[in-house]
Amino acid sequence: KGAPRRLTAGNPAWDTHPVFSPDGKTLAYLAMAVPGYESDRFRVTTLPWPVGKATPRALTEGWDRSPHNLAWTADGKSLLATADHLGQHALFAIDARSGAARALVTDGTVRGPVAGQAALYFTLDTLRGPAELFTAALDGGGLRPLTQLNAARLAAVQMGEPRQFTFKGWNDETVHGWIVEPARGTKGRAPVVMLIHGGPQGSFANNFHYRWNPQIYAAAGYGVVMVDFHGSTGYGQAFTDSIQGDWGGKPLVDLQRGLEQALGANPWMDPKRVCPLGASYGGYLVNWIAGAWPDRFNCLVSHDGNLDERAAYFQTEELWFPERDHLGTPWDNPEGYEKHNPVNLVKHWKTPMLVIHGARDFRVVETQGLGTFNALQRRGIRSQLLYFPDENHWVLKPHNSIQWHETVLDWLAEHLQRKR
Repeated sequence: KGAPRRLTAGNPAWDTHPVFSPDGKTLAYLAMAVPGYESDRFRVTTLPWPVGKATPRALTEGWDRSPHNLAWTADGKSLLATADHLGQHALFAIDARSGAARALVTDGTVRGPVAGQAALYFTLDTLRGPAELFTAALDGGGLRPLTQLNAARLAAVQMGEPRQFTFKGWNDETVHGWIVEPARGTKGRAPVVMLIHGGPQGSFANNFHYRWNPQIYAAAGYGVVMVDFHGSTGYGQAFTDSIQGDWGGKPLVDLQRGLEQALGANPWMDPKRVCPLGASYGGYLVNWIAGAWPDRFNCLVSHDGNLDERAAYFQTEELWFPERDHLGTPWDNPEGYEKHNPVNLVKHWKTPMLVIHGARDFRVVETQGLGTFNALQRRGIRSQLLYFPDENHWVLKPHNSIQWHETVLDWLAEHLQRKR
């Protein structure tokens, strides 16, 4: 019943996910170092308990990954954490004394790990199927499922085969991506969709997503290309931070080179029938592509994407976000907002575009989507608007999701000449 105490007053950045060691003598938690930047790297941090004069210790300062889902092992010698890692969301064990991180499970997306006396337990999903409960030995060996809740449904559908690839992106630096083959194989060359993730500090990890799932397009007969461009997570903090001040630069080069690599290495892909799709930052990048790469694609799909970066600053509820990524405010650094601003290239637009937006989106407000559609209509470009009055930055309601997918697949079928 005592008054709450602030334990991390010395850190103005984000502290979260506190967990006590089994003996109650150590508090571990995740801490960032940069205030106002949600994509800074989390460090596993420890603090003796009860709190005395000891200062927090950044246990994983030397580990260039940003961990999540922190948990202690039963013996108190290690901490379990998951982290984006080279296109996966892997499970690691972190030595509680040295901070050394050791990979335990590196194929798929691990969530919610807990440790028993002799085994680990967690959920695991991949691009091939949704999450099941798994167990493994304390060293990560002997991985096996404990549940098969989705087995019957998975047996009734065909999945496209996913494959990871790497290529030389911007500045010839290594960039990772994923390819998913059409679920039923190909008869001749298959049309291609290129999914562009949001964030931009995010990743197309090896997971079964319920909103932008590449298997939806694989099931419709498309090949899928997904690139973790500069700015993505899981490749070191410098790679993530490299997008700041360069939203339309490095990522565009990565998409161009990644698509070229995928098409060249997979002759079953049809280079003459390609359509990019993106949401949030991905929607912004689709709008940027419309003017900066106008002659490449058959169609575009822009979901909740900014048209005008300068105007968007004054409309969004996330002021800290553009101030960080565009290196200041529009009045202090106007060039940061105009350097890669899609609205400045509308005169070059020519590719048909499907625009999707939610009325309750306060991150990328609806006028950005309506403005994109107005520009397309005024330019006389084949365009369509799908507007959800009851959705926010995401499409969360089941019936709306069905309409979203049906509309997108119809748009792709029309412009990629694929019979559904």
